[in-house]
Amino acid sequence: MDFELTGEQQLIRDTVKKVCAEFPDEYWAKCDSEHRFPWDFYNAMAAGGWLGIAIPEAYGGSGQGITEASLVLEEVASSGAAMNGASSLHLSIFGMHPVVRHGSEEMKQTYLPQVATGELHVAFGVTEPDAGTDTTSITTTARREGDHYIVRGRKVWMTKALDSQRVLLLVRTTPIEKIAKRTDGLTLLLAELQRPEVTISPIDKVGRNAVASCEVVYDDLPVLVTDRVGEEGKGFRYLLDGLNAERILVAAEALGIGRAAINRAVNYANERVVFNRPIGQNQGIAFPLGEAHMRLEAAEMMIRKASWMLDDGQPCGAEANMAKWLAADAACQAADQAVQTHGGYGYAKEYHVERYWREARMTRLAPISQEMVLNYVTEHVLGLPRSY
Repeated sequence: MDFELTGEQQLIRDTVKKVCAEFPDEYWAKCDSEHRFPWDFYNAMAAGGWLGIAIPEAYGGSGQGITEASLVLEEVASSGAAMNGASSLHLSIFGMHPVVRHGSEEMKQTYLPQVATGELHVAFGVTEPDAGTDTTSITTTARREGDHYIVRGRKVWMTKALDSQRVLLLVRTTPIEKIAKRTDGLTLLLAELQRPEVTISPIDKVGRNAVASCEVVYDDLPVLVTDRVGEEGKGFRYLLDGLNAERILVAAEALGIGRAAINRAVNYANERVVFNRPIGQNQGIAFPLGEAHMRLEAAEMMIRKASWMLDDGQPCGAEANMAKWLAADAACQAADQAVQTHGGYGYAKEYHVERYWREARMTRLAPISQEMVLNYVTEHVLGLPRSY
């Protein structure tokens, strides 16, 4: 096995790190406190071509794999940007994968180049208030009228909805009582978002406030049939094509947050002197940081395995889910230990570790909870009975 990065992959790391160095922790703290989208950072990354890293070259992207995309987002998060920085980008990087795989040629030619340049923002509309993780129970419907669908329903936790022109929207086109399988009858639409028929309300939340999460209501929104991704009724299967990539990329972001937290904690532990010695000399401080570092290193190995398998065309559902679970767990421990290392100052915003903690905590909930990952692993890997 070769664990060494290629020259091109190392160049990706180094170049992204240079871009991120222009946006220090203070920039991200201000964006977070002001609930302001990081446009300067987003535009700098778009200008560097990073948004299109996983979009095929034929449609204006770089044609790289999820491994390379994961390196980009890990570097963004580890710079101190954490989820505020990563979330401003990652939907553009992975969210259009169903369009790449299943969209019409006209759709790909129209939209993918705009996503690659950063001109077009696309949100993801799947989760609903009464369905949650049970995606097949969604009630947002689309009925066909001639060359349009008419969409009614409500979605929640839609990232970037305020700033996006389009949404990759999962809807039910066949009533659930008329289908053989619950996963049938769901359709994926690339719908317009900033229209009078759409009401967008940001959700007040504890962290990652530079990038809004929203409740979105669709009140008879018209969507052209030509803006349907693939065939009607097969949207759930198309959606699955992007989920493994999403889990791997969020795992890489969690890894980056954990590393940012450890770096701050180690620097503080070396500089902070109490009882005439740096606090890092105390094993009560040093050992938990060492353990957190080892957990992050182990999570990285699973991320690399999962991304390699996905890029190689191998089934990687188990590996992608395990990478997300391990990285989220390790990031939360690292961020919590960074707060503890700082003592009372860890609770002060000026030291930034409390922001890392708030943003790391989100990765244990989204895009899938730790408990649902365990459900997947125990059923599909260990062969135990399904628990739900």
